[in-house]
Amino acid sequence: MSDPSAPETQPVPSGPSYEPKVPPAPAATLKKVRVRHIREMKQLGRPVVMATAYDAPMAALADEGGMDMLLVGDSVGMVVHGMDTTLPVTMEMMILHTQAVVRGSKRCLIVTDLPFMSYQVDPLEAVRNAGRLVKEGGAEAVKLESHNALTLETIARIREAGIPVMGHIGLVPQSIHMLGGYRVQGRGDEEGERLIMLAEGVEKAGAFSVVLEGIPAPLAKRITDHLHIPTVGIGAGAGCDGQVLVSHDLLGYTTHPPKFVKQYVDLHAASVRAFRKYGRDVRERLFPDAEHQYD
Repeated sequence: MSDPSAPETQPVPSGPSYEPKVPPAPAATLKKVRVRHIREMKQLGRPVVMATAYDAPMAALADEGGMDMLLVGDSVGMVVHGMDTTLPVTMEMMILHTQAVVRGSKRCLIVTDLPFMSYQVDPLEAVRNAGRLVKEGGAEAVKLESHNALTLETIARIREAGIPVMGHIGLVPQSIHMLGGYRVQGRGDEEGERLIMLAEGVEKAGAFSVVLEGIPAPLAKRITDHLHIPTVGIGAGAGCDGQVLVSHDLLGYTTHPPKFVKQYVDLHAASVRAFRKYGRDVRERLFPDAEHQYD
């Protein structure tokens, strides 16, 4: 497939005042990003850019910012609802937040997490729940955490129902108690080989992509080179085919982000300053002024 969004080669200006321009997003010219476009990006060597979104305003901002995919993650439980883990998140919560994200996004591919215990018991139940996320929520693909043969069978069953599936291996937060905390996975030869085999299983089951979370960078690179489907890393180094971050982390709302997070703006500090200024203006009767009231 030709890539009409590839930037033309231009001479690079020099001088202290020059600031390099941000290149256009790889899929920015697409009216709508589809699963096939994500697969093609690996073939083209174009990195996949993914971020989380849990409501319409954030989805609209990320969409305008050129994201390729938006993940309605079960991380919504921790990021938005203040939960300690993702485990209490329900199907109803995921459907509601997916509906909001769909309303805010016009172009991105919308992927929604299957929450804890919505797919682990029985593959047929998983198909029904995946169908609810698509039919009721408006999701265009679902994601599930993959760690055993049952979850691989579940990927295949959901795909057979006509729903695209993204896998997720490595640090799988829904198994946090089994893992003993949020710890890097795949260290050591035996664990590394296990994750490579698991990634192969995810691909063979029919997933169109797989998230690699909390994996040493060299291992993530091996998995990426081994697979034909795109890998999307989070805390897995630069060797993946793409990256995903929680939007609240990259925007600086999080005061103590994980090591792998780069914060591109400090909206936490800016928001606190805005609230303080608003409070001062109200208490000193500076707001509302004549400009901000009706005659």
